[in-house]
Amino acid sequence: MAKAPIQVVWFKRDLRIHDHTPLSNAAAAGPVLPVFAIEPEQWQAPDSALRHWQFAADSLADLSQALGTLGLPLCLWQGSMLDLLAALKAHYGEIALHSHEETGNAWSFARDLDVKSWCQQHETPWHEARQHGVVRGLKSRVADLNAWEKQWETLMTAPTATAPQNAQAAQGWQAFHHIDVKHLHGLTLGFDTTPCPERQQGGRSEGRAVWRSFVNQRGRRYRGSLSKPLLAWEFGSRLSPHLAWGTLSMREVVQSLRRQRKKHAEDTAWTRSMRAFASRLHWHCHFIQKLESEPSIEHQTLHPALRGLRERGQTGVPLVDACMRSLIATGWINFRMRAMLISHATFGLGLHWYEPALHLARLFTDFEPGIHYPQVQMQAGATGTNALWVYNPIKQAEDNDPSGEFVARWVPELTTLPLEWRAKPWALPEILRQRFGFQPGVNYPIPNDFECEARHWKKMLYELRRTPDAREASQAIVDKLARQRKPPAQRAKKAKPAHRQQLSLFVEGQ
Repeated sequence: MAKAPIQVVWFKRDLRIHDHTPLSNAAAAGPVLPVFAIEPEQWQAPDSALRHWQFAADSLADLSQALGTLGLPLCLWQGSMLDLLAALKAHYGEIALHSHEETGNAWSFARDLDVKSWCQQHETPWHEARQHGVVRGLKSRVADLNAWEKQWETLMTAPTATAPQNAQAAQGWQAFHHIDVKHLHGLTLGFDTTPCPERQQGGRSEGRAVWRSFVNQRGRRYRGSLSKPLLAWEFGSRLSPHLAWGTLSMREVVQSLRRQRKKHAEDTAWTRSMRAFASRLHWHCHFIQKLESEPSIEHQTLHPALRGLRERGQTGVPLVDACMRSLIATGWINFRMRAMLISHATFGLGLHWYEPALHLARLFTDFEPGIHYPQVQMQAGATGTNALWVYNPIKQAEDNDPSGEFVARWVPELTTLPLEWRAKPWALPEILRQRFGFQPGVNYPIPNDFECEARHWKKMLYELRRTPDAREASQAIVDKLARQRKPPAQRAKKAKPAHRQQLSLFVEGQ
């Protein structure tokens, strides 16, 4: 009888053993070799950072321990995945590769194409399983929307994959194991090294604890806290980095949420908050689908008529500074403030969206390329199909930090000022400047005229979007990427503006 090939389970952004279809399938097919490739080029990409690696390292340590309970090792290879496959092929002869599909950045997309080519060339089967509701090869969200919605629901309601209890470990894995899991945090991989002292910890055990605290306690105030940076930190789910690195699966979270909604069915506050959170889980896949369908979103302005704009800028507004300082220290900020930061960078400062996108990607511990790049372009007005949501940081401070507590925590140089002047210290009257010993431009920077700048860019973008060619391009983008429930023929009868037909995580009041 022929010996079964070694079943290589390639862990990427799915660092768990529960609801891990590739692991379950591999264990049923033969001896299993779980691997994680620490690829230098991945961590030298411009959107990679130390905080990402620290979260991944936490999660890999947790994964290694979990695999150990199944009698399996975690092989940590430092080098390219192609080199690892070649080494495994040379050592074992016949191998089969198992992994989840991934919608990552341009680097991981190119890497996966290379892996696919290698597998075809060496007659090595590569079995990929879906992890989210993203559909490979989808041509149009409009034509296939009902099918997309149906497959999402089918995937989320399917039974979760159980961790294999009788897995057979491949022999000789030590030859490909380059680093002990205890030493992962000490690696220097070439990424941005900005420290993040208050970041969330990685690992499935941490993710489960965060989830339990949310659905049992914190989540009741979720809906009313989304826009407020202090409250969102406490009452938001805080699951985003765990979903980004796959320590929890989307499917298990959706199923657990639906059970909890029944448990809290008699409590209106809980019901509204859980409904709001459920919609965001759905949008998670919706936005990743955009990058899957149009990978150029990562680096090229989506709408052709809007390319080449915005090449200058500076900074200096209290809420913006507070958000950035908080983000640098913690690796997280709520969605409304993320929207405000992009809005201020692109409309208030006139910056091109790409460099702010990279900078924020390096600061977000929960950086998920499929969500990040489409959201940044949408908030920057670069899609040409969405309404232009321009967030005034003064109004945002008044609405979402009315006590000034968030600004005071992160911009302490303003705490001596009266509350009503903390959001706009440059406008402090001379008599108060003397009383409080505060001089704009000395004690705190004077910003540019960001409101005037925003009006300029809004006017320019609206004018560019009105041309016939721009309208045609906008409709093509909507037909390919927008989440619409009506087919094109019915939409034409209504003649609604294209920019009204796309959902956003940043819509006011949500």
